[in-house]
Amino acid sequence: MSWIKIKASCDRTSLDDVCAIMTMIDSGLEIEDYEEFDALSKSHIYGELVDESILSADRSRASVSVYISSDKPLGEYLSFLNERFRALGINVNITTEGVCEEDWAKSWMQYYHPVKVEKVVIVPAWEEYKPEPGEVIVFMDPGMAFGTGMHETTQLMIKLLSSYVKPGDFVLDIGCGSGILSICAAKLGAARCFACDLDSVAVKVAKKNIHENGVDDIVSCGVSDLLSAVPKDETYSIVCANIVADIILRMAPDVSRYMRDGGLLLISGILEEKAKDVTDVLRSHGFEPVCLINENGWCAVALAKV
Repeated sequence: MSWIKIKASCDRTSLDDVCAIMTMIDSGLEIEDYEEFDALSKSHIYGELVDESILSADRSRASVSVYISSDKPLGEYLSFLNERFRALGINVNITTEGVCEEDWAKSWMQYYHPVKVEKVVIVPAWEEYKPEPGEVIVFMDPGMAFGTGMHETTQLMIKLLSSYVKPGDFVLDIGCGSGILSICAAKLGAARCFACDLDSVAVKVAKKNIHENGVDDIVSCGVSDLLSAVPKDETYSIVCANIVADIILRMAPDVSRYMRDGGLLLISGILEEKAKDVTDVLRSHGFEPVCLINENGWCAVALAKV
């Protein structure tokens, strides 16, 4: 289906009024309001995830967009909007853009193929795969969650898990996304894993993947903002976190209390230039780096609790 995007750009002071008028066209609004990123630019929390063009955007401007089917009377909608904005004395710039809808939820599948990392092979859930002797097979349907196994940060973490997971280990996976790392840990011999993510959609996806891989008896999964909902009556021999550096630093003061003496903290999602800053902070909280690996500008680190 083809759609038309109607975008109304305005001064931020008029944003509420513009939103109210645009809902008369459609209740599904796309709002661009950059003022909330001021806190990010000062604290750098989640800053790595935000494009520089957004962080430097004009905070005094905002926009509201709606999408209408191409078979709707675009001229009537534009006349209506212009009339309402004039009546309220709001200076708005209206633009339109054609959008061709694709089934994005499925089109990416054609590019997703089995990925081998050490002895672990990540196989798309809809593909057949004949394993070679000694291979550990993890079937994955990431849906809308992060964790296909194709990104360097995930592959680096799988390499660390392959090196360090031992039979009987208890593993905590913080920011689990699709559940890929917990499932890998379970299939590498972990006795118990707890996977958590702030995103409830990711948790739903992870639970499905956990079930499809037949590790329900080993891996449990729940919604948690970092460590906030992690069971406090359990300690773990391995904690893994494939998240950005700034978020790893947020949990640095607290993570050791969830770990056994001599346990390992495995972290990934770190840009190479930030690795020293991250490890220096973790040293101050009782961790000592024992292994660092990198690929294409990303690095992952294993640190021992001392």
